[in-house]
Amino acid sequence: MRFLLVCILFVACFSATFGQSPTRTDKKLEQKLQTAFANFRGDVGVYVHNLRTGKTVAINADTLFPTASTIKIPIQCGLFDKIQQGELKYGQELIYKDSLHYDDGIVGSLKDGSKIPLSEVVMLMETVSDNTGSLWCQALAGGGSSINDWLETNGFHQTRVNSRTPGRKANQAQYGWGQTTPRELANLLTYIRQGKAVSVAASDEMYRNLGRQYWDNDGLSQVPPDVKTACKNGAVNQSRSEVVLVHAPHGDYVYCVMTKNQKDESWERANEGFALLRAVGAVLWHHFEPKSTWKPAVGYENWW
Repeated sequence: MRFLLVCILFVACFSATFGQSPTRTDKKLEQKLQTAFANFRGDVGVYVHNLRTGKTVAINADTLFPTASTIKIPIQCGLFDKIQQGELKYGQELIYKDSLHYDDGIVGSLKDGSKIPLSEVVMLMETVSDNTGSLWCQALAGGGSSINDWLETNGFHQTRVNSRTPGRKANQAQYGWGQTTPRELANLLTYIRQGKAVSVAASDEMYRNLGRQYWDNDGLSQVPPDVKTACKNGAVNQSRSEVVLVHAPHGDYVYCVMTKNQKDESWERANEGFALLRAVGAVLWHHFEPKSTWKPAVGYENWW
């Protein structure tokens, strides 16, 4: 009897953490996604959660994948935690130094001594995935170890920053900048949406940043442009990833699809990983909005 009570309390606590009831598998959607994955040459994982009904699909959802640039969501959380503690100010003026240079993105193209608000660096990290700006934010957040501590404290036990983080060289060699699972990354985006990351106000601003996505040619291209979304994507040679929360007319849904060990390492639009992200986005939109007649405009692919 005592064991049963403990189990009930555990389930209740887990459900309260993410604001949902125990989940059920959407078998029809699972089959559609399995079909979409059938010819993919590589490993793929996906986690989908209909936030209205509670139904989910989990295919390799607890397998570790490289984050690529999706690690910039945890970096933002760690940074906002420092801001919440008063160690930084969101609008404070920063001074760029050439020693910060990583690549020639927007931040990396600044002249030594240039001034830029922290809030703008964060926006560039999430919106255009600026790498120099992201590594700057990681350092300001206290480094990878500090961000990982925040993740662990908040119940995200598989998501970790590896790059420039003491003790994680072996993980970096295997997964790159960071590692996560489709389930955890989707849950982290939901956590932010629900106002549970750092504070309600911090979550609100983080979610606004994630709602301004420049790279909208993958899964987002399969959602009508007038539908609100929050998104972060990432790509390295053998991996393509995307986490999206869609405010669909008949209820919000969140999903994360990740790949690794891809045979196709090209960087063209037709890359199998990019094509898979678009396929998943389309399957989910039409599954959750079956009466929708919307489809991407003829020739939309020519704009990328």
